[in-house]
Amino acid sequence: MTKKPRVLCLPHTGEAEAAIPAVIRDQFDVVEAENTLDALNALSQEHFAGVFASSHLGDALQLGRLMQNQRILEGMPDGVVLLDANNLVVWANECFKQWSVVEEISERSFYSVLGDPEILGPDFCPFHTAMAAEHPSNTTIRTTDNQYFHVHAAPIRDNGGPPSHLIVTLRDVTDGMLQQQKLEAIHKAGIELADMTPDEIFDMEVGDRIELLKSNILHYTKDLLNFDVVEIRLLDQKTGQLAPLLSVGIDSAASSRALYARPQDNGVTGFVAATGKSYLCEDTLEDPLYIEGFKGAKSSITVPLIQHDQVIGTFNVESPEPRAFSESDLQFLEIFSRDLAIALNTLELLVAQKANTAQESVEAIHSAVALPIDEILNDAVNVMEKYIGHEPEVVLRLQSILRNARDIKQVIQTVGQRMTPAEAVPASAKFEKRPKLINQRILVVDADDSVRNDAHKLLERYGCIVETAHEGSEAISMIRSSMHDAPYDAVIADIRLPDVSGYDLLVKLRDLMDNPPLVLMTGFGYDPGHSIVKARQAGLRPNAILYKPFRLDQLLNTVEAILEPAGDLKPTTA
Repeated sequence: MTKKPRVLCLPHTGEAEAAIPAVIRDQFDVVEAENTLDALNALSQEHFAGVFASSHLGDALQLGRLMQNQRILEGMPDGVVLLDANNLVVWANECFKQWSVVEEISERSFYSVLGDPEILGPDFCPFHTAMAAEHPSNTTIRTTDNQYFHVHAAPIRDNGGPPSHLIVTLRDVTDGMLQQQKLEAIHKAGIELADMTPDEIFDMEVGDRIELLKSNILHYTKDLLNFDVVEIRLLDQKTGQLAPLLSVGIDSAASSRALYARPQDNGVTGFVAATGKSYLCEDTLEDPLYIEGFKGAKSSITVPLIQHDQVIGTFNVESPEPRAFSESDLQFLEIFSRDLAIALNTLELLVAQKANTAQESVEAIHSAVALPIDEILNDAVNVMEKYIGHEPEVVLRLQSILRNARDIKQVIQTVGQRMTPAEAVPASAKFEKRPKLINQRILVVDADDSVRNDAHKLLERYGCIVETAHEGSEAISMIRSSMHDAPYDAVIADIRLPDVSGYDLLVKLRDLMDNPPLVLMTGFGYDPGHSIVKARQAGLRPNAILYKPFRLDQLLNTVEAILEPAGDLKPTTA
């Protein structure tokens, strides 16, 4: 008996026998679809001799549009899947099928197709949310093979009724998530190095401190970053020799090799230490500078450890895979190598002093940490400004850098304060309380390092959170980036910055906020271009002028006055 050709019939509203002519039933093997989406799924899974649309031209046109969209979706780099009300797969594009752990995905549960991944949030029931609330929902999932996907679920309404299907898109965000884990791991390493009790600090010998340092760095770089080959060397400023501090996975002969901070004949490490420039070795077999660290190494990243614009060591990571590291890895490792350098220097400062000189130690820690962290913040904000509107994931990671850098500064400052005996606290800090200043965020803008450093020392003594910038453009970037998380309560700026006047800065701030909490600093009788006069005419608050050199009480009184009332931020777009 000859097998009848198969024909797919679109959904209809009449009785089955009346809607589908008898001649079609006699000559064809009829397969009926319950709705247009089921018809699309059937066409993607099976072969049909034709499609019968009865008299419902609208259904036929809808199917045609869906088939056209299907061809477009098949070429997308993101996974696209159509789910029914029970979260069963109706249709999926080729990209989603490649991520599937089963061969047949039709009418299978979405999560089972991906091997029951872990839902990381923020929405732990995204499909239920999209159906019930009738608006899109987002979440992130992680599969058993450590792949991360951003999931976006949007409901589809049939004929204006309640949603019956979901269109779900998946984007592979594995690289970004793993990169974020690296950043968080290095951040935690910096905190672990600094977060110790006074008893632990004072009871430690030099050897114990070094072993603690090694174990903390090794834990975070190896266990969390998955870097199996790590080498850290510290630079002897007198001899130029790079002494090994930590070596894991490096051959014994290589780890004991004498290396100097010289651009030639001392490998990548010597070049980086001599020039202060990071180096990405994509293929060790083709790189003229590379000297074998471990057998089978194919690529490496080496970055300088820099403190106060001076190279104090190198941080080297190697991989058995060629081109294992990207420019993004290099950029973020550069920024966080500064945190590691600060932690190294801070640890040495903390253990260098005993209780009778604790106040001097804390002052040294403050001087070593405050401005370098501000430099990190300025650099990160500058990079972030370039990516806003173009690379959202990069912006999120840079925002994480800002938070982590601020956290490290706060942790180090807190540890230093805990170590200071009561008798070592300055008298001015003991008898005078300024509750209005506690936890107030202050941005100080001045090209003079000593002014910025003094602002840290004087204001942080009373509980302020101080950050600094060199010029007006940096200040505007810092203010704009802080608006969504923790806006500044006051801005103190010199009337003559390298790029703008105090009046020009006020004008720019008025574009960002109403009634800007700006204080202008100037020398007695020194007002080039009548900046203060014009600023007052443009709305500078009363008593918002500081004359340098200012007394401590004048500084504190002026800041307290500018805090009432604080400026109201205007809505801005990122």
